[in-house]
Amino acid sequence: MGNTSCVFCACVEQANIGVVERWGRFEKLAEPGLHLFNPFAGQWLAGILSTRISSLDVRIETKTKDNVFVQLLCSIQYRVLKAQADDAFYELQNPKEQIQAYVFDVVRAVVPRMNLDDLFEQKGEVAKAVLEELEKVMGEYGYSIEHILMVDIIPDTAVRMAMNEINAAQRLQLASVYKGEAEKILQIKRAEAEAESKYLGGIGVARQRQAITDGLRENILNFSHKVEGTSAKEVMDLIMITQYFDTIKDLGNSSKNTTVFIPHGPGHVRDIGEQIRNGLMEAASAQVNVE
Repeated sequence: MGNTSCVFCACVEQANIGVVERWGRFEKLAEPGLHLFNPFAGQWLAGILSTRISSLDVRIETKTKDNVFVQLLCSIQYRVLKAQADDAFYELQNPKEQIQAYVFDVVRAVVPRMNLDDLFEQKGEVAKAVLEELEKVMGEYGYSIEHILMVDIIPDTAVRMAMNEINAAQRLQLASVYKGEAEKILQIKRAEAEAESKYLGGIGVARQRQAITDGLRENILNFSHKVEGTSAKEVMDLIMITQYFDTIKDLGNSSKNTTVFIPHGPGHVRDIGEQIRNGLMEAASAQVNVE
């Protein structure tokens, strides 16, 4: 239900304030409730003002210190002061236009002293400057400025695209650094694993050769004890010939091998045995010289 009035009475609702005149001159303020008037004495209700908080959105276009055109969306929340409602009623015909004019004036005086990045970081300082100016000016006309909010800062479209590209390039650069570090760690770990694998493989080969050597020594000793009149050299020749034929058999059974040409014959077997013995003797001689 809205404010109602007639010639003799008027009802002022909550969160409103009435202005009473007598013969066209301000007489008093009417608080919320029912009020009686004497029209024969020139008394009547001239108008009603709302004391609720009102919001005014102002869009300002200006230029920053680094010559970037931006649009600022500023939200001003204001209200009428009850004690000065007569000033608000009589002094200003259009308070919204008055507030908007002061906002334009302050913003266009403050923002050109800032770079674009500083404007984003210090938009609260711009809102504070607008609030101080409006409180000083609008307070004289019976208005209280409750809050100033810098809702949005909108640079030119080309500037926004450039800023996004810069940000994307920085993130790609950071991602490349992290990727390089990850690849570096992966290569180090792979090299460590390969070194460990070769180390363990060398231990395995050494143990395999030690086992072969121990087995050959045991076979030679057993054969020499069981067959009288045989020397260690003869037993070694027999073992090497046996190993030679086993190797040829393995080559023939393997399906992955292509044609392999091997000199074969009794004389060649003897030559192979002599080569193996000479290699072992040279290795043993070199080890003795080193020690």
